[in-house]
Amino acid sequence: MRIAIVTESFPPDVNGVAHSVVRAAEHLVTRGHEPLVIAPAPPGTLRRDTDRYPYPVVRIPSVPLPRYQGFRLGVPTNNRLAGVLLEHSPDVVHLASPFVLGARAAVLAARHGLPTVAVYQTDVAAYARAYRVGWGEAAAWRRLREIHNSARRTLAPSTRAAEDLAAHGVQRIWLWRRGVDAERFHPDKRCPSLRRAFAPDGELLVGYVGRLAPEKRVDLLAATARLPGVRVVVAGDGPARRQLERDLPGVRFLGVQHGEALARLYASLDLFVHTGPHETFGQTVQEALASGVPVVAPASGGPVDLVTPGETGVLVPPEDDAAIAAAVAGLAADRARRQAYGIAARAAVNGRSWAAVGDELVGHYRAARAATPAVDLPAAS
Repeated sequence: MRIAIVTESFPPDVNGVAHSVVRAAEHLVTRGHEPLVIAPAPPGTLRRDTDRYPYPVVRIPSVPLPRYQGFRLGVPTNNRLAGVLLEHSPDVVHLASPFVLGARAAVLAARHGLPTVAVYQTDVAAYARAYRVGWGEAAAWRRLREIHNSARRTLAPSTRAAEDLAAHGVQRIWLWRRGVDAERFHPDKRCPSLRRAFAPDGELLVGYVGRLAPEKRVDLLAATARLPGVRVVVAGDGPARRQLERDLPGVRFLGVQHGEALARLYASLDLFVHTGPHETFGQTVQEALASGVPVVAPASGGPVDLVTPGETGVLVPPEDDAAIAAAVAGLAADRARRQAYGIAARAAVNGRSWAAVGDELVGHYRAARAATPAVDLPAAS
């Protein structure tokens, strides 16, 4: 099949949408399909040498998101998107976290009778609230409903995300979870020298990995960082980093970590703490589990599907810093429980390879091609 993947985010962006698009496109190539990726252009200083992939990548002009200069919105203001999309003659159009660029692609696909699969990956309504951008939560959901109801299938990454979509009037929803590289993220990557660097006196090492943005609520680590015998490290970057460095003086900020360095970091942790209450999936949670690390996360969004309380970690009330600290303190005092959780965490990701979920995605494409076209069409934009 020929697949056009229209995405709101792509490398050099570092986030779940960009990563899952790369892995999906890679899998399509290995299975003999022909993907094309259409994505926002990065800033001019980052454009060189960013698109060396085994499939074509076409960049659309972009502008920075208000209040978050590191994230860019594709702006399809000319005929470039239509020309590129139709020239590829796709059998299916894959809309990755559609909202701006994806909304326009949905209109074009409907106009030309192209089947679409819309993948819900970002809680845009939460972003609208966190960044106080020009649209409100209700308007964001109206736009999402129009886009997703124009698709023959909407793929949700977790049961909570599927419930949110259904509650806001989205139809034709299927679950499609994310894969994890269980060879890269492995308990064997645990690094004694790294642990000595971060916890020189043998302290419990707690980590967070992800974007440093307001909606991620990394500030909730403050109470945990004050626990005796606990060291906290944070890997990632984003618009909230400077404020977090001021608010969390006892926390070590490592910047963005990649590849083997990231794998060693995960495996060297004693506990992984995820703080964001608005995750539609939670890829970093899954990577920590694959690394054999117990997880403390909010009982909301994607982590509810990923963390089994009393088996692989602890779920706490969302946005409750005291509950996070209490969960960490409880596990800090029980080495045997941490070890048992870590073993179960690794076992929990068995069968979640990117190859397996990639084949599921191809199945959704084939079903979309065979399905009756959606009745609801997105508003022109």
